[in-house]
Amino acid sequence: MSAKSARTVGIAIVSYKSAALTVDCLRSIAAERAKSSLRIRCVVIDNASGDGPYVSDAVVANGWQDWARVVVAPRNGGFAYGNNLGLAELERDGPVDFLHLLNPDTVLHPGAIDALVAFLDAHPRAGIAGGVFENGDGSEWAIAFRFPSLVSELEGGVQLAAVSRLLARWQVAMPMGNVAREVDWVSGASMLMRRELLSATGAMDEGFFLYFEETELCFRAKRAGYEVWYTPDSRVTHIAGQSTKVTERFVAPRRLPTYWFESRRRYFALTRGVGYAMMADLVALVAGTIGTLKRLLTGRREQGVPAFLRDLLANSLLMRRNRVAWNAASTQAAEKPDA
Repeated sequence: MSAKSARTVGIAIVSYKSAALTVDCLRSIAAERAKSSLRIRCVVIDNASGDGPYVSDAVVANGWQDWARVVVAPRNGGFAYGNNLGLAELERDGPVDFLHLLNPDTVLHPGAIDALVAFLDAHPRAGIAGGVFENGDGSEWAIAFRFPSLVSELEGGVQLAAVSRLLARWQVAMPMGNVAREVDWVSGASMLMRRELLSATGAMDEGFFLYFEETELCFRAKRAGYEVWYTPDSRVTHIAGQSTKVTERFVAPRRLPTYWFESRRRYFALTRGVGYAMMADLVALVAGTIGTLKRLLTGRREQGVPAFLRDLLANSLLMRRNRVAWNAASTQAAEKPDA
């Protein structure tokens, strides 16, 4: 048995009211397993949404019990919570060499997992890899990301073509081509990581309910000396926004949920500090005001996210009540004994 065939990839799928899509995803994993020399097993985590029975029945009906199981979480603790639960469940059957985070609204293209493993094999310093997504209509979403910064907040808020061209090297979203490239972070919708990376960085931060958790994990990975890479050799179809409706395509912008702003705040505070988080919000508020005025003057008011500036300020560390709550939570976390 080769070194590659002896290794195990554990897939964690966190499902929330996405049962039918989850079964489609499992079907693509079954096809991948049939052709791969890797040992691939999967845990579906139903984040207390009611998906469990439907997916469990499908696992039995399709004869997938030897490699797939469903775990019903006691509460909807969010994406990081679900994935941490999934990793623990996967390792009840023995350690995994790689952990693959996979959204329920994805379908693997042939060889998608093998390509990510092969890439990490060829790049020993790489700890995380992600690939190309295709949208449900077949269009390509070949995007990786830079870490958010003060400059990216300015560019994203103003939304002026001249400013965006000038600040292109700081834009968060990075359109990618057909060549592998080191990046800051990749989407958690399909992210493969070495198991040893989590031993070095710690688990995913369950303080994030949804959004920014994979960004923060990649930040810790880089701080621990690992590289994060985009590779076009791995392809996955992704029907975005099916659980949260936040990232649906071809619909008018919707008001963002409070947890998006909380996650953004947490990301900046943890990675850059409270002072930087406050500056990021100040820049975003000023830039966003300019962007709003531009849309009003050009008759494109509907293109803005409803109540964005109001919600950003309400959840910002610029507000004293939020700083007090953050400092209290940080103190409590620091005093909590290690498990």
